[in-house]
Amino acid sequence: MANVSVYNMEGSEVGKLDLNDSVFAVDVNEHLMHMAVVLQLANKRQGTQKAKTRSEVSGGGRKPWRQKGTGHARQGSTRSPQWTGGGVVFAPTPRDYSFKMNKKEKAGAIKSALTTKVNEEKFFVMDSLKFDEIKTKKMVGVLDALKVNKALVVLDGEDNDNVEVSARNIAGVRTVYSNAINVYDILKYDTIIITKSAVAKIEEVYA
Repeated sequence: MANVSVYNMEGSEVGKLDLNDSVFAVDVNEHLMHMAVVLQLANKRQGTQKAKTRSEVSGGGRKPWRQKGTGHARQGSTRSPQWTGGGVVFAPTPRDYSFKMNKKEKAGAIKSALTTKVNEEKFFVMDSLKFDEIKTKKMVGVLDALKVNKALVVLDGEDNDNVEVSARNIAGVRTVYSNAINVYDILKYDTIIITKSAVAKIEEVYA
């Protein structure tokens, strides 16, 4: 069973926590993680790019000059692709880039990403992370105490509004609730800072 240290907001170790091996010590599947990241980025794409083909450009119905005898190359329409204002060859059209993964694949990808952070010792568990006021300086103090710069802060979603807002203005730090974790964020940020209660909720869902 994976075992990690638990820290307080001053950066001192206050205990140990046994992690569920079925979530935090699985066989890492890089293919599933890659698929999950591509899915998330693809689903963000708007796919609204559009250009007109030759058949969609208005005008150009009359032949610009007669076929022979002018010295020019023969032309049938001023809306041909070689003309300024003409249609575009193989023009992009609106499309949907999204695709799907089944629940088992999504869960496997998240568990692989979490296991990766635990194996790299970039997984910090906090006994508690709550502020009585919105104060960016307090969040910076927590990060400095843990010697962390770029981090994903995972909260349990209960009375964490002050922490979320306090971290909002810090470059390289993102807060997310345990029910909204995703592979892209886990891999993007160097370190995960997570509360004990958030660990319990993740284990409840994915174990």
